[in-house]
Amino acid sequence: MPTIYKVCKPLILASASPRRQRYFDDLGLTVRVHAADIDETPLPKENPQAFVQRMAEEKARVVMELNPESWVVAADTVVYFAGSVLGKPKDRKDAVSMLMQLSGEEHCVQTGICLGCHQENVIAVQSVITQVVFSRFSKKTAEAYAATGEPLDKAGAYGIQGKGAFLVKEIRGSYSNVVGLPLCELLTMLEKHRVIEVLTH
Repeated sequence: MPTIYKVCKPLILASASPRRQRYFDDLGLTVRVHAADIDETPLPKENPQAFVQRMAEEKARVVMELNPESWVVAADTVVYFAGSVLGKPKDRKDAVSMLMQLSGEEHCVQTGICLGCHQENVIAVQSVITQVVFSRFSKKTAEAYAATGEPLDKAGAYGIQGKGAFLVKEIRGSYSNVVGLPLCELLTMLEKHRVIEVLTH
């Protein structure tokens, strides 16, 4: 099947997320996966933008040190609402609680992305924000969705690209950002540094 891009330099995705990997696969970009294990505790009074950018850069730097000749992409996504960051729920009950907070409300999804190469002394970091509005739904609906298991490994307890799409009334901004990887911004970074290029058929 024809693809859109090709990789010109060794490229590593510093994430075990199957959703992020799928985006690369769909575009024809061959990447090696090397998840980074870091402390993901927010600093005191750290705002969401600073947090996701710091997390993305720290993940990238860990993998860059081990693979100095490769280009590394790292990302970190958070959901925040009413001044609080909503991470992954601890269990099904916690997922229902998060979902009910978001029911009928608007929240923000912010992703930090980092592209770096140790050998070429490049580290580029940015973040993308999307506003998401949920429909109003009952606790029974939240419990039924939580029972599917999908929310348990998702920030904010939902997956827009999966069953959780039915919860979303409106989005303003990047859809791929809500999935966990803002493609428009990332591809611009990759092309700028000639890590990828468009294929001519």
